[in-house]
Amino acid sequence: MSARRVILFHGTGATPEACWYPWISERLRARGYLVEVPHHPGINVEPIAEFLPGLLAAHAFDDETILIGHSGGAALLLAVLEHLDVVVPQAILVAGYATPPNDEDEPVLQETYDWHRIRSHVQDLWFLNSVTDMFGCDADHGRAMFDRLGGTLVIRDDDHFVDDTLPLLDRIIPDPA
Repeated sequence: MSARRVILFHGTGATPEACWYPWISERLRARGYLVEVPHHPGINVEPIAEFLPGLLAAHAFDDETILIGHSGGAALLLAVLEHLDVVVPQAILVAGYATPPNDEDEPVLQETYDWHRIRSHVQDLWFLNSVTDMFGCDADHGRAMFDRLGGTLVIRDDDHFVDDTLPLLDRIIPDPA
């Protein structure tokens, strides 16, 4: 059995040093996780059909891998989960969306999703969305994904979840076994 790992995919135009990513990485490492926060500048820039194969090849996914995505990185997780050949224990989509949240181009989105396949590749699925999201990745988007996939939907009043800390996320992720 491999060690419990977390892979965190940042949002559009972000870096691994943005918002709460360093904070949660430090917290999870202190709890015994191996944490990866790769820099993928192509998230939501390159079309998903071109971007996804390279991303899948660049990372190892197994039954000990927890996935976290924020904003464009959360939208990316839908495609990742659909194309995995393993079941991950947990995926958390923070400020995620499956349809365009605003008038901007969204190359991270697929035209269609196999919702059953996505759900079959994750045991514990969480959506964290806000009623006051400045980019439109709001509670309605969280509800739309929840309605298709089930899991747990948490609605907050936390704008786009860009603070330096996100204590709720630390509480959602269980201690490694």
